[in-house]
Amino acid sequence: MLLDALLLQLGYNATLVAIGATLLGVSAGITGTFLFLRKRALVSDAVSHATLPGVGIAFLVMVALGGDGRNLAGLLLGSAISAGIGLWCLNWLTRNTRLAEDAAIGAVLSVFFGFGIVILTVIQTLGVGRQAGLEGFLLGSTAGMLWNDALVIAGGGAAALLLIVLMRRPMTMVAFDPEYAAARGISVSRIDMAMMGLVMAVTVVGLKIVGLILIVALLIIPAVTARFWTERSDLVVLLAGVAGGVAAYVGAALSASAPNLPTGPIIVLVSFALFALSLLFAPNRGVLAAVLRHIRFQRQVHLRQGLLAVAQEQLIYEPLTLRLLRRHGLLWADGVPTEKGRARAAKALRDEHRWALVRSDQSHEAAAAMYDGLRDIETVLTADQIREIDTLIGGPKEVSA
Repeated sequence: MLLDALLLQLGYNATLVAIGATLLGVSAGITGTFLFLRKRALVSDAVSHATLPGVGIAFLVMVALGGDGRNLAGLLLGSAISAGIGLWCLNWLTRNTRLAEDAAIGAVLSVFFGFGIVILTVIQTLGVGRQAGLEGFLLGSTAGMLWNDALVIAGGGAAALLLIVLMRRPMTMVAFDPEYAAARGISVSRIDMAMMGLVMAVTVVGLKIVGLILIVALLIIPAVTARFWTERSDLVVLLAGVAGGVAAYVGAALSASAPNLPTGPIIVLVSFALFALSLLFAPNRGVLAAVLRHIRFQRQVHLRQGLLAVAQEQLIYEPLTLRLLRRHGLLWADGVPTEKGRARAAKALRDEHRWALVRSDQSHEAAAAMYDGLRDIETVLTADQIREIDTLIGGPKEVSA
């Protein structure tokens, strides 16, 4: 069943839901990257919660006009208008009051969400139209989704993705260095508003699949996941889109293969699984890489201290230090240093004297700042500089190998 869902063999609606969710995931991941880099991740939470009153009001308007109130395009239009008002309120509060952005976000989020809950409660008590299922906009629901509904979501996701591709360069510049972008003639405020508009579009499109409460996860988690893997902004954007698309596609497939599983929460859980894997196994910023770096550093320290002890004919009691010296062929089993070990120990002690002189000489201030007790001095100073230092401290005039 799961394999059929992954291969898009469960019917037209399931296929279109999977495609629409994938497009939504890609566009959400890429859009969220710019928010994440701009350090405005919580704005997406305010925008998403501000959509709820629009859903309820759009339902009431469509019922008043003689419809059943369940037309998805109408509900999404109402949520977009409501989200736009919420975004305007957020910008007005941050620009015209002394409220910090996080306080303004909290105010807009809570007021709009509370207003939306009141409207949904009123709709339930009125008993008009086909109000059952409106609560699906909170956490997302694809059960009973019609072909036209899935088409609206797929088309909306594709349109949002296209707009992101067209605006990616100025948004990247503003996200990293707004001052430089302004100097280049880019209107930072307009780009910020366009970015918020894309967030609003992705949020509105994703209401039916992920829901307004969980859409913030699809906007932010893929961006954070991608950040573990690279330092380059273009690759972060690309990887965030891939992570969001994969999470949405696999989550939609899992939900389709087991109808009792809600689509939105499953997509978020799959996205979190990708995040957890990146957190643990990313090559440079992952936990495992950090642990391995710490272990390598610890061994380098033990090896360095062991060589200095050998050079000064001191006894070594630390088992790890002895084991490392023997493993590198610097110490015999009985504790006597090898020929290689004596040479390395003499070099280590000589470097300590060199570094001591460098650190006390203001003319070598830049080089002294790079001292960490492990760095080879040859990687910092030239051969001529090292010969000058050797002349001052006495001993051989050539650079030791």
